[in-house]
Amino acid sequence: MLMYMPTLRDLEFRHIVALDTVASEGTFGRAADRLGYTQSAISQQIASLERIVGEPVFDRPGGPRPVELTPFGEQLLSHGRRLLSQLDGIGNELERFRHGDVGRLAVGTFQSVSATVLPQVVGRLRKQHPDVELTVFESDHDDELEERLASGELDVSFVVGEAAGFESRQLLTDPFVLIARPGQFEPGPVAVSDLLDEPMIGQHENSCQLLNEAGLRSAGIDPAYVFRSNDNGTVAAMVRAGMGVAVLPLLCVEPDDPRTALHPLVPAISARRISIAWRAGRTLSPAADRFVELAVEVGAELAERIAAPLVGRPAR
Repeated sequence: MLMYMPTLRDLEFRHIVALDTVASEGTFGRAADRLGYTQSAISQQIASLERIVGEPVFDRPGGPRPVELTPFGEQLLSHGRRLLSQLDGIGNELERFRHGDVGRLAVGTFQSVSATVLPQVVGRLRKQHPDVELTVFESDHDDELEERLASGELDVSFVVGEAAGFESRQLLTDPFVLIARPGQFEPGPVAVSDLLDEPMIGQHENSCQLLNEAGLRSAGIDPAYVFRSNDNGTVAAMVRAGMGVAVLPLLCVEPDDPRTALHPLVPAISARRISIAWRAGRTLSPAADRFVELAVEVGAELAERIAAPLVGRPAR
């Protein structure tokens, strides 16, 4: 029957700590007091260490004289202290990770959130946790964001609505508004029926455009698009140029642009709900948890501004 021969892999950090403390204090008794053990417990740990390494690590003169490291013990302690130093460093890094101060975070987003919500969240995260490594992926296609979220390429992602199979926190509801030239319509709400003969600027197929078109059609309007672009700024520029009007979520437009007027629609198109999502059952890192908290905070602030009534201006 083969006997198990211990190797250095059998060493435990408690053995190294005992070795270091006895060497520093000079006696097993003082080492025991410092570590909160009995003297016999320290003696057992040193004896166990010596069995594992196969060499004595202390010369024991007996009586009141302090113990001394053997040459082998000195060599072992030199390596052991480096290990303890590395362990302390790991502990510090884990503590920083626990508080969200370090780590990697990959975030998914889409254009209107990238221009409004995301900069505020990133700015606050950078101020509070500047050492978090942050990367952002943008797409106008919900499916692509959800695929990357499901595969683990993204830790969290902004989404429209509640993505099936994910956990999420709703941030705000974003109403659809009419963008027109100043004076094109009377200030205040505009009836969807008034758009019947208006040429329209739209976007290519995406979740927001589909919500938009479904809302218009449910109100009896089959929109006649004369131009489409998924760039929100381009859509607004074509409205300013007089090519047509557009219906977009409020976050997609620049509310302070005096060259356009914004109007609520009657009947209103169902507002899109913007959420932040992550994989169901997935434990988020502290940095990701903090990002979600900041997104909720920023979303609540934006929701208050969105709740202010539109007056169909030129914008202020």
